[in-house]
Amino acid sequence: MTITELKTARLLLRQWREEDTLPWAAMNADPLVREHFPAILTYEQSAGSISAFRSDLEQRGWGWWALEVAATGEFIGMAGLDPVEDSMPFQGVEVGWRLARSAWGHGYATEAGHACLDFGFDVLRLPEILAITAAGNQRSQAVMHRLGMTHDPADDFDDPTIPPGPLRRSVVYRIKRSRPH
Repeated sequence: MTITELKTARLLLRQWREEDTLPWAAMNADPLVREHFPAILTYEQSAGSISAFRSDLEQRGWGWWALEVAATGEFIGMAGLDPVEDSMPFQGVEVGWRLARSAWGHGYATEAGHACLDFGFDVLRLPEILAITAAGNQRSQAVMHRLGMTHDPADDFDDPTIPPGPLRRSVVYRIKRSRPH
């Protein structure tokens, strides 16, 4: 299957490369980047996640893309779309992102999120796209708002993949396709 790349004015969402492993692992070892996750990741765990992302992209043509600044080629994280895990109390496709701290505050998550939503609605023809985050993750929720997504507190849930504690409560944001079919 052909792997789709997404391009925006400033970003390239692309297949993962070997040279992404070190900066991805450094990101996942940063306690601030992982603040709303149960733990930081080891180098091996980060490398394993890249393997899974690469495989999904090869099989479907879309998924969690590596994210780079187009002008410089600098790797800054990941963004993409992925089917919601079976363990969740709902189904669908989610949009998400994770950026290195040095990339925060530049609008990259919102820009990548818009590209992913456009792809999901225009190419995949999805009727709705979700975003899921820890209830305390205000930065991600702000991006969700900027993307035009809405939150209904009735959708909030305790994530069964997160150990009991303050990170378990999660929120769901949604956006429906509003473009003509």
